Amino acid sequence: MPSQRILFISNGHGEDNHTSHVIQTLRQLCPSLEMAAMPIVGEGKAYRSLNIPIIGPTQTMPSGGFFYMKRLYLLKDFQSGLIGLTWRQLQAVLQYAPDCDLIMATGDFISQTFAYLTKRPFVSFISCLSALYEGRLRLNPLLWHDLNSSRCLAVFTRDPYTASDLQRQGLAKAKFGGIPALDRLVPTGKNLHLIPDVPAIALLPGSRMPEAARNFCLQLQLVREIAKLESGQKLQFYAALVPNLMSELDDIAKSQGWQHEQGILTYAAAGSSPVEVRCYSDAFNDIVFYSTLILGMAGLAVDLAVASGKPVIQIPGEGPQFTYQFAEAQTRLLGINAQTIGTKPATPEILQQAARRVIETVQDSDYLAKCKENGPERFGPPGASERIARFLLTYLGET
Repeated sequence: MPSQRILFISNGHGEDNHTSHVIQTLRQLCPSLEMAAMPIVGEGKAYRSLNIPIIGPTQTMPSGGFFYMKRLYLLKDFQSGLIGLTWRQLQAVLQYAPDCDLIMATGDFISQTFAYLTKRPFVSFISCLSALYEGRLRLNPLLWHDLNSSRCLAVFTRDPYTASDLQRQGLAKAKFGGIPALDRLVPTGKNLHLIPDVPAIALLPGSRMPEAARNFCLQLQLVREIAKLESGQKLQFYAALVPNLMSELDDIAKSQGWQHEQGILTYAAAGSSPVEVRCYSDAFNDIVFYSTLILGMAGLAVDLAVASGKPVIQIPGEGPQFTYQFAEAQTRLLGINAQTIGTKPATPEILQQAARRVIETVQDSDYLAKCKENGPERFGPPGASERIARFLLTYLGET
């Protein structure tokens, strides 16, 4: 019997990440399965790192896929050839799909419409959509049409509330999926040189350069403000950075007035004890697991931290992703675990306010206990990659 073939379509870096965890689980459960992918936004690094063949053209656009934040970004994407690129990607999908047994589309309208147009059976994972933002998920009528078609076998959601909401709206095939990356969010045993009984603050500046570098500079300014507060509260700081950002630490340190040596940034102000930020590119799981509080300027990384019960303090940046609009939407998604300080790119006053909030939060044991409950309740239990993978295999008759 010839091996079965699945094509994965995704439109966004977070969507690629979600899908890559489903792929890893599929490989464990059914090694003979043939898999290929079409990432619509960016280069598809999550697929390339797993050696999954990419069937069409890819290109990084100026907006990084966040053109809905500002119309100007969409204009820049058009000038960079967005329409032509999307058309060539669709042609690649339509050419490849007839030989596929199943399509899985992760993301919103664009990836789901690509899947619908293949005329093949498909499974939808609307990972970027949630009823938690507004209390009810109002789907674009064209997306509703795609998801309601008989070729769409199931609609997986990121949180339980959204699955229930869609079922109430008449989409019986809606199912709770979850966050696939959460299944692998376990500490690896990396030695972080933690000081026992001292609250650990994690810095998550995001993964897209050069925005992540700008965000990290803001977070270093925030750490300096925290260190200035004579609160008697000792803290330790750890940053989870992408390798491209690690390679810029010398330049960042110089620009911000810090010293850098072997991944450790040190700031010594006259008359006060020095403050350290330990930076790692290979310790995200351990940093999130052992942290007391997150300074977050990211999307999926912050979702994962909250799903594991951590509180997050957000300061808006310049974007294109982590603007006030994005941070405010995250606050609605994440509930009590997220606090956004300021309504514009962080100023010295906003940083001072955020610093005070960090100290108040790590000392508020009742609030920290509520965060431990709210996060997992909001996002549901781990196991998403296996739930989705087993559904795909059951359809293919492989289980």
